[in-house]
Amino acid sequence: MSRIGKKPISLPKGVEIQVSDENYVKVKGPKGSLEQQLPPEIQIDQDNGVLTVARPSDEQRMRALHGLTRSLLANMVTGVTDGYQRVLEITGVGFRASREGKNIILQVGFSHPIRVVPPEGVTFDIIERRSANEPQQVIVRGINKQTVGEEAAKLRGLRPPEPYKGYGIRYQGEKVRRKAGKTGKTK
Repeated sequence: MSRIGKKPISLPKGVEIQVSDENYVKVKGPKGSLEQQLPPEIQIDQDNGVLTVARPSDEQRMRALHGLTRSLLANMVTGVTDGYQRVLEITGVGFRASREGKNIILQVGFSHPIRVVPPEGVTFDIIERRSANEPQQVIVRGINKQTVGEEAAKLRGLRPPEPYKGYGIRYQGEKVRRKAGKTGKTK
């Protein structure tokens, strides 16, 4: 049996969940509501604030869907109660982010600034540098884990960290493998 799929999901106070016959799931909580179509073959049971996920057979596809369905449900419950966030660090001379309403404007070494508009349900926060040596941080927040990760990846993709000086946009805690660069000409 799937180790992840057989774990029960406890529903915190204030979270309501509705499951239709075809496994269309709606989850409402203090931070908002999420909806998602889950595989109809997997059985979702709810009793006394605990969700359990069961599969009909031990086929390889059913085993895979079992763990996937449980993970998606758990992510939805966590999203509407606590939310998700990804922290990005901007490092480089003249690299910075500024705010314009809900949008952010990135200056990351191009000839023009880049305006990034957040999608529905995602917000950007900017933490200014405390000293010149610290990177500036951009926090991507939202209740849907997939959209938060996708937006963070899009921001990082605008200027990934380069290996020689380490300039660019990286995830917090990401290690960038540095290269030595060119050596001097010897005679």
